[in-house]
Amino acid sequence: MGAQVGRARKRYNVQFPTLYAIESENKDAKLFNCVQRGHQNSLEMMPMYFILMILGGLKHPCICTGLGLLYNISRFFYFKGYSTGDPMKRLTIGKYGFLGLLGLMICTISFGVTLIRG
Repeated sequence: MGAQVGRARKRYNVQFPTLYAIESENKDAKLFNCVQRGHQNSLEMMPMYFILMILGGLKHPCICTGLGLLYNISRFFYFKGYSTGDPMKRLTIGKYGFLGLLGLMICTISFGVTLIRG
């Protein structure tokens, strides 16, 4: 995703250190911002994903592997949909990533309950 943001910077002429393009200065600002936002959103979700994956995986490694795969594949499509310039396209397949996160939360809660019960 980061490489695609770099290519979008060149394509839409958005120079560093500008994080988001301004529409009054760049006619392609919305297209670039959609690429940037899709990437940024994935980065924002990573800490929660990693924590849930590690903790839930201590008790349910196979289930968490499958849920992690579902999450990662859906994030790819979330990013691709967002990058089209129509943010609603991010949810076509990308919405299933939230099921992966929900499953990881359940596995993590299960691990926590096991620790509490001893």
